[in-house]
Amino acid sequence: MTSTAATEQRPRTESGRLNLLGLDAAGLDELLQELDEKPFRSKQLRQWLHQRRVFDFDEMTDLAKGFRGKLVDLAELRVPKAIFDRESADGTRKWLLALESGQAVETVYIPERGRGTLCVSSQVGCALDCGFCSTGKQGFNRNLSAAEIIGQLHYATQALEDEGRERRVTNVVMMGMGEPLANFRNVVAATNLMVDPYAWGLSRRRVTLSTVGLVPALYRLTDVSNISLAVSLHAPNDALRDEIVPINRKYPLRELLPACEHYLGNTPHHCIYWEYVMLDGVNDSDAQARELAALLRHIPSKINLIPFNPFPGTRYEASPRERIHRFADILQNAGFITTIRRTRGQDIDGACGQLVGQVINRRNQGKRGTTSANA
Repeated sequence: MTSTAATEQRPRTESGRLNLLGLDAAGLDELLQELDEKPFRSKQLRQWLHQRRVFDFDEMTDLAKGFRGKLVDLAELRVPKAIFDRESADGTRKWLLALESGQAVETVYIPERGRGTLCVSSQVGCALDCGFCSTGKQGFNRNLSAAEIIGQLHYATQALEDEGRERRVTNVVMMGMGEPLANFRNVVAATNLMVDPYAWGLSRRRVTLSTVGLVPALYRLTDVSNISLAVSLHAPNDALRDEIVPINRKYPLRELLPACEHYLGNTPHHCIYWEYVMLDGVNDSDAQARELAALLRHIPSKINLIPFNPFPGTRYEASPRERIHRFADILQNAGFITTIRRTRGQDIDGACGQLVGQVINRRNQGKRGTTSANA
């Protein structure tokens, strides 16, 4: 992996101190070189911070005392704190995590048989204004730092341990608030730590980045990462996708699909995951299912159909269940592995499309509101 933590963009707390949680291997290597410390200290630090989750430098006993003193002077270790913590009747758990800026993002844990998936946010708000998602309607404030992104995994892991129910995080999806590729540097640094064998050690197949398709960033991602890729497609043609996902006007399907194929051809993965939210009377007809099958016919694909969860002010409605199943049958008959996402955590607003955080819109700095995103 290439370095993702340039000196001027290292994650810092409001006190100005360096938050070491946001430095991946390359970032720590760079820091150690500046501190005139041996490179092997990087591996030791990652193990202390992310495997043992020890946040007191004095307890890192295999580090030289002088080095620990440097860290005490330079850095601190800070994890987001929960403003609220809710659990659904189906076991889904949602946290609203406070950021130093006075804002907050939501993180959701979804338990399933044999695994536990953590849905992580990458931005406060979103600037892409997708028609079916309320995030863009509430505005965009800022990117999360790498420390704030990986901090969500730290917080959830500790909270699940404190439950005493032996639930744990086995999968991470970058599908919370924001567009991950619009926060490229910090998202890559955080996901590097997730798959780093000396940090979180998750399989690259168990860490998934979801994007609406920022084409230049997709090509860059191929050079620095090999995690799983999910693409929010939501339409089988440019005319409809221009309406639902406005960034398609800048990066249409004729540019997006080759970028996805490039990622697939240059990483160890065998397919692209396509996300398709089902909107009644908009993108759910038999003809559109066949058009989608034709669009993706040459790309190894798995298609995930997502029941739409309405939010106040939206003009869309959810497709009837029988229509979703009919759409899935057409895709399956065309040879595609197709799943229908189960709605989880709806009673705590933790389902897909319902994540809510606190946003101060840069376009209206004095106004405090709420925002939700695809999860």
